[in-house]
Amino acid sequence: MNNEAPRLGWFDLVSINIFWLGLNIRNNAVGAVFMPYLVDLFVRDEVQNTALGAMRTAGLVIALLAQPFFGLLSDRSTSRWGRRRPFIFTGVLLDLVFIAALAVVTGYWQLLVVVLLLQFTSNISHGALQGLIPDLVPEKQRGVASSLKSIFELLPLILVGLMISPLVGAGRFSLAVAVCGALLLLAMLLTMWLVREKPLEAPPEIEMKPAMLRVLGMLAGLAAGAAVGLLAGALLGGLGGLIAWPLAGKQVAWQVAYSLGGVSAMAAAVVAGVWAGLWAVLGKETRQRPSFGWWVVNRLMFMAAITSIQGFAPFFLRYAFGISPEEAAGRTGTLITLVGLFTLASALPAGWLSDRYGQRRMGAIGGGLAAAGVAVLLVTIWTPSMSLIYIAGIILGIATGLFVTVNWALGTRLAPSEQAGRYLGASNLAGAGAGMVGAGIGGPVADLLNATLPGLGYFVVFAGYGVLFLLSIASLAGVRER
Repeated sequence: MNNEAPRLGWFDLVSINIFWLGLNIRNNAVGAVFMPYLVDLFVRDEVQNTALGAMRTAGLVIALLAQPFFGLLSDRSTSRWGRRRPFIFTGVLLDLVFIAALAVVTGYWQLLVVVLLLQFTSNISHGALQGLIPDLVPEKQRGVASSLKSIFELLPLILVGLMISPLVGAGRFSLAVAVCGALLLLAMLLTMWLVREKPLEAPPEIEMKPAMLRVLGMLAGLAAGAAVGLLAGALLGGLGGLIAWPLAGKQVAWQVAYSLGGVSAMAAAVVAGVWAGLWAVLGKETRQRPSFGWWVVNRLMFMAAITSIQGFAPFFLRYAFGISPEEAAGRTGTLITLVGLFTLASALPAGWLSDRYGQRRMGAIGGGLAAAGVAVLLVTIWTPSMSLIYIAGIILGIATGLFVTVNWALGTRLAPSEQAGRYLGASNLAGAGAGMVGAGIGGPVADLLNATLPGLGYFVVFAGYGVLFLLSIASLAGVRER
């Protein structure tokens, strides 16, 4: 007797993944366009990077807690609609309230409250959504389903750049918010209509307390990593400043201290945060699988750099070209579109290339290309050129598509198959830690240094992200492919 689940057609596979499109349109529009634009309106230039970094860090703490909590709740749901769709439906309806609120906020503190509430509600749907592929797709088709998911995660970069950023650039922010909400609503309605779930007759015996304790452990690990990073940054930065003071004077000494301290803090926070977080989740198994730990370090180094460059892009464009927030949003949209196109173009052949040349090697090439893109970007800080910025964006897009594809495939090989969910769930350290490290530390450093010499903050922070890309390559030395 054949007990294999029937194969799904392409229409079913697309339907199961369609909400990833709406979810990532929302995430990219809010994170890369709406938040920087509104911070630019409400916060004075001298502290904008700090204000955005603080907002992103606080939001990611909420996401780290809310996403697994609602994922676990959906695991236990016995709704007649199925386990996942009720949470997707409820989450989106609440999202629409707070997305609409973005169009009427009048100050930074209002914006912060709305963004944090949106982070909470958005993870109601996000936490549940991650269960659709394991629930509905047969084992042998999950590779194809995951590839479609990846495409629907990358396409929003292009769609946001073409459909939403230009509206903000034209001064039609409320319409841009409405388009974002409409696309999210459409993706939700299609999911509710096209996806069919079989309701559970009884909730499975899943204990929420141990799982949430592991999440709190990850959060504590990231906090410990940040503390270690700040301590290391203070020591190294202070030492550098003391050496520079008698040689170049007080102002240069402070610049050296902030520069060396900031870059050191980001790198140390990544390494310490990952190992502390993994120890909280995996315990003694962390020592038994060091390759997995270094894989998470590699992932967090790269993601911290690339997401922070994207987040600070509008402020950098404002500084470099002396343009309005609206024009900066428009140019950011063009940049996002280019990055998205080349990310998608490089992601498609990345799997074949990694099979032929090895995942570690292709991941290292991705890190090297990203560092080269940063080098091009650094040239534009004191000699602004949109052409060079677009070239840097293209290089970073190619690097990102290559990296994210082969890196995840490498992680699935390193995680033990019998505990893949538990191990790969720990990779949330990279997702949450990326914003906390890159923006939470990088933002204040950029503002402090820009105050001493215009443009110096962007130069140091972007150079620091280039160092993180190079360190992501170095971290692969600790990874052994099985």
